[in-house]
Amino acid sequence: MRLVTRLAAAALRLPAARAGRVTVTRDAPVRVRDGVTLRTDHYAPDLPGAACVLIRTPYGRGGPMRLLGRLVAERGHHVVIQSCRGTYGSGGEFDPLVHERDDGLDTLDWLRRQPWWTGVFGMFGVSYQGFVQWAVAAEAGDELRAMVAVVTASATRDSTYAGESFALDTVLTWAELLQAQTVPWLARQWELKRGQPRLVRALAHLPLVEADRVATGGTVPFFQEWLRHHTPGADYWRARVFGDRITEVRAPVAMVSGWQDIFLPAQLDDYARLRAAGARPRLTVGPWTHGSPGLLVAALREGLDWFDEHLAGRPASPGAEVARAPVRVHVGGVGGGWRDLPDWPPPGTPTRWHLRPGGGLSPAPPVGGPPDRIRYDPADPTPSLGGPLLVAQRAGAVDNQPVESRPDVLTYTGEPLDDPVEVIGPVHAEIHLRSELSYLDVFVRLCDVDRRGRSWNVCDGLVRVEPGRFPAGASGVVRVPVTLWPTAYRFAPGHRLRLQVSGGAHPRWARNPGTGEPLGTAVTLRAGWREVVHDPEHPSVLLLPVVPPASTPGR
Repeated sequence: MRLVTRLAAAALRLPAARAGRVTVTRDAPVRVRDGVTLRTDHYAPDLPGAACVLIRTPYGRGGPMRLLGRLVAERGHHVVIQSCRGTYGSGGEFDPLVHERDDGLDTLDWLRRQPWWTGVFGMFGVSYQGFVQWAVAAEAGDELRAMVAVVTASATRDSTYAGESFALDTVLTWAELLQAQTVPWLARQWELKRGQPRLVRALAHLPLVEADRVATGGTVPFFQEWLRHHTPGADYWRARVFGDRITEVRAPVAMVSGWQDIFLPAQLDDYARLRAAGARPRLTVGPWTHGSPGLLVAALREGLDWFDEHLAGRPASPGAEVARAPVRVHVGGVGGGWRDLPDWPPPGTPTRWHLRPGGGLSPAPPVGGPPDRIRYDPADPTPSLGGPLLVAQRAGAVDNQPVESRPDVLTYTGEPLDDPVEVIGPVHAEIHLRSELSYLDVFVRLCDVDRRGRSWNVCDGLVRVEPGRFPAGASGVVRVPVTLWPTAYRFAPGHRLRLQVSGGAHPRWARNPGTGEPLGTAVTLRAGWREVVHDPEHPSVLLLPVVPPASTPGR
């Protein structure tokens, strides 16, 4: 194993090992307040006074986690990796987010009783492993000295119901992934090789209350609950989100995310709230999707440097992540690259790009012209293509020409750029429309059209419209504000900006049946026309935070 970790450390360009030997204790029982036993592995370096890094996970302690435990321990930290209840030998039943506060605090009590405990610890984790950090962070006290939160957030409700729709692909794929952990490895590989046909069928199935059984062969309780408790302010979510106490967290926090990550907006909200409370979190956002290898490598390097600084008290080595600016982002597009920023978002100039007759998009003022009409049919829903998805292989930037050729997608395209346009920060759109249906979705996507005509998605967002949410004017026109994913992107000279407008992006978001039926039980599908209006009285517009390239910090 030592040889394996040496080769891995060299390939990942990690700092030199500090420990000569790591002793591993597997399956240690940690008994929590309700009598459940949580199975826990401990990686102990032969270094006196080493602090602890805690990782709590529902994804098992073997394979990559064993390698991670050794790599971090070799660099001078006790590493404790614990399986969340109901997973990989731990007792009880796994109910997402419900027990993580109590189980995490009870595990901290267990740590305090260990002979090697020094009185301080840090936490590290990706995705769900980050949720469990936020579950205890406000109550861990001064003993918590560092957090590394990777593609995660303190609250999951808004990501589950982004735009008040339902993140069907993410939720059902995750349910299937958790179930797949219980089947033999060879059976799982065969299912993946076949393209996961059960999951594909489930994503297209109605009613949604049956989709978990189609995907996994059984009922998934949390999937059923999430279908039922989707209304804003539902009591169900109060004990399952941890953002209300984020301003009480005193530990230094390092955040790592990607521009095509499913939790990016929520994670940047966490950053903003910490900054407003006077904290100084560190933020890195790269050209990554939720599970891309580059993300995981960057997170490990960032975490090791962060723990060196805040757990071990060692000064940052030259070129270490902690020696960099507080915010580091990767700017996509031709001529982009990494930028160091003092804060997020950087100062920018809000620029309005107006939708125009004939499919135009321009910073010039809007002009009169007839609206553009499309018909959305939930029986043949507009498909999602790339973007922020749970599965890295299907996520990210792809050529959107196949979906843009559909009759249910409108595109608005600017003229070729004479100069580069660099956009860094939040992105918004305001779409004015009429619809023959009261229940509909509005999907908006910003794309970069290159010189060959390929249309690469940059960022997007969806909003669910229902009676009373966005009141119509006297002419029947509804103004729908759409928050897109934030971005950092450089549109190169000769390229064109393009905005897509459509009625959905399935199965990334659950299709809108057009009837107002409940999310889980809807089976009746109603097609309908909608018109996008873009005249001086109803200026449909894309709002971009433009940063002059010459003044971009760190250039």
